[in-house]
Amino acid sequence: MALPTDHSITALRERYGARYRWLLLLSVMVGTMAAIMSSTIINVAIPDMSQHFTLGQERAQWATSGFMAAMTVSMLTTPWLLARYGYRRTYAGCMWLLMAGGVAGGIANHFPLVLAARVAEGLAAGVVQPIPAIIILRAFEPHEQGRASGIFGMGVVLAPAIGPSIGGLLVDGFGWRSIFFMVVPFCLASLWLGRRFVPATAPGGGAANPQGAGLDWRGLLLAAAGTLCLLNGLVQLQGDTPAQGLALLGGALALLLVFVWLQRRTLKARHRRPDEGVDPLMNLSLFADRRFAMGSIVAFIYGMALFGSTYLLPVYMQMGLGLSPSYVGSILLPAGLVLAVTIAIVGRLADRQPTHRLVSVGLVLLAASFALMVTIDLRQPTQIIPLLVSWAILGRIGLGFILPSLNIGAMRGLERSHIPQGSSVINFLRMLGGAAGVSLCGIVLEWRVSAHGFRLDTANTSPERLAAFGETFLMLAAICALAVVAAWRLRAQPAAS
Repeated sequence: MALPTDHSITALRERYGARYRWLLLLSVMVGTMAAIMSSTIINVAIPDMSQHFTLGQERAQWATSGFMAAMTVSMLTTPWLLARYGYRRTYAGCMWLLMAGGVAGGIANHFPLVLAARVAEGLAAGVVQPIPAIIILRAFEPHEQGRASGIFGMGVVLAPAIGPSIGGLLVDGFGWRSIFFMVVPFCLASLWLGRRFVPATAPGGGAANPQGAGLDWRGLLLAAAGTLCLLNGLVQLQGDTPAQGLALLGGALALLLVFVWLQRRTLKARHRRPDEGVDPLMNLSLFADRRFAMGSIVAFIYGMALFGSTYLLPVYMQMGLGLSPSYVGSILLPAGLVLAVTIAIVGRLADRQPTHRLVSVGLVLLAASFALMVTIDLRQPTQIIPLLVSWAILGRIGLGFILPSLNIGAMRGLERSHIPQGSSVINFLRMLGGAAGVSLCGIVLEWRVSAHGFRLDTANTSPERLAAFGETFLMLAAICALAVVAAWRLRAQPAAS
């Protein structure tokens, strides 16, 4: 049966009735599952990939960091792409690019090709990530937004919850290449759903405008260059050229200042001539809203802890405790399932409880889970697995409090026309923190392993070597504790009398 040709949001609402908003949420949820899976599943395969290509840990880490850098920068283009091409074409293009990257990475015979495939996946994943929050804030009433966010979050975390278990089995049975092909069925399903339920309209509900404002290429290039300088600088700090690392970090800071100046100038020019020029890549006026500003700080710090730990946990269990990839996946599975349930419950609470309270509780639990990792002792082998499972579950409960609350709560004070930009910015900052967190964990881990007189790429499970991992987890705990200060500032300001 041929599909209807009218894909405007009005026609789709009339065709599917009150359930349409849920069908739309399901469609973008499957695509987001594919994007998130592609970002996290590779961590299970990093040790095997390192051996296959004879890479050091810092070079293999770029399979994760390169993806994160590409995803971080491309998030800033989402509002422009949606306004220019609409939801439908933007979403479908991202799914095709994500699937192509997965297939190319799986058949690549050289690490630069693997890295290029990861960058392509990252570009697609970055554009997709801000879209669900835009849909939730536009398609659902305020009293439904927490529930919608909870249901969406529960579905999204099932993929990375089950992914490491399946991924570990695939790595053990078929090698690291099989990991890349896991996104293909999700991409195919999302393309099928997208053809039926994703509208062709722009975020405001009107038609996309191919002749609209141009893309802020100067801002995009500055953001890309600054992100690459930041990540390369962090990597160089742990090598033999710390001076070069400091120079790159200085360059990243200089590019940031130029980026802020350019965005302010572009915004003023846009206000003077509304029908000409380009929209700023990042609308800095959004930060005038205190809740959004504090939410952005929390998102950055939380991203450092979340993605840093997503990288660190599999490496810790394989290189620190000597566990196999499939065993690592089975250990993380219960925590992922608990996370899915927690998100569904907290999503309903988010419609009644203040954001700052839920986010603060989540950050405290996440910090506690990292700090408690130091209690794992190789001299008590019978306690290793129960403690690993317990602390992983505790951390995932903390994530369950944060995920459905942070984005929605931080953006509730924004005007509807600013929601696409707000979603793009807050996701960009979270991913920028995540990209920095992955690199920072690699730096601190290499430093502490070396300080204890060992090398990370050698097989050794001594208590002294394990202490280096514990010290890295304590760093993540401190980062989460710092975010609690900003989270408490997410309280809504009392109305003026």
